[in-house]
Amino acid sequence: MNKPKRRNSVPCPNCRKLVSRSNAQCHSCGLKNPGSIWNDNIFNRGTGVNDSILKVILVTNIAMFAISLVIDLRHTGFSSSPFNFLSPSNNSLLVLGSTGTIPIFQLNRWWSLISASYLHGSLLHLVFNMIAIYQIGPLVIREYGSSKMIIIFTLSGIGGFLISSLLGVRFTIGASAAVCGLIGAALYYGKSRGGTYGNAVYSQIGGWALGIFIFGFIVPGINNWGHAGGMLVGALSGYFLGYKERFREKRGHKVISLICVVFTGIILFWSLINGIFYLML
Repeated sequence: MNKPKRRNSVPCPNCRKLVSRSNAQCHSCGLKNPGSIWNDNIFNRGTGVNDSILKVILVTNIAMFAISLVIDLRHTGFSSSPFNFLSPSNNSLLVLGSTGTIPIFQLNRWWSLISASYLHGSLLHLVFNMIAIYQIGPLVIREYGSSKMIIIFTLSGIGGFLISSLLGVRFTIGASAAVCGLIGAALYYGKSRGGTYGNAVYSQIGGWALGIFIFGFIVPGINNWGHAGGMLVGALSGYFLGYKERFREKRGHKVISLICVVFTGIILFWSLINGIFYLML
């Protein structure tokens, strides 16, 4: 019996256009060695997307982290423990917009549902979340579009923090609720799309989800309700917004994403004003 011949043309892992396995790069998107097995990875499929928004999120988080350290430098943590190294004080985080039952229901700081996604409790906390955004963000942008990614990220942060606050979490911060929203949207996409690629997305992103929840139960102080809430909101957002193969991005999506960006900018500006007043006291 003759063995079936291996196909010489395969879909490019990045742009999905047919390309020869022997090509040095894809003629459509420029991905190097598109026929290589090393490129058969769902995270490499986002290399052709415009990741400008991810860079903005990264820079904003780093800037807010630096500010949170500076405004209460006397009480900044310099512990030798990697979990607490470079830890902003609770006062600085509260001033800049940490969220939870106390800020929301006692201090009426509803705006903290957005600002808290850009604050972090330590250097390791920041680094972990930024790596997660840069791993998962390009995939969500590719399959949903930049506008929908912004909406999912924003709504998931708000939803995750609101759910955890309703369930009694007193103070909470971090981009992880929004990151879990991206994971939830990616999980919905993989399960809904199906096929070889969809199943690969579901399997690999599912590994991220499992790892986050295991980490949350091992390490004390992790807002597991925020993670679960963010993932739920992300999956629901993915369902209602629809991914590209079903529903293309429309003007309405761009308008909503712009509103998310503007509101986030205004709230973070207000957060900085609070920080300046705190420094002047």
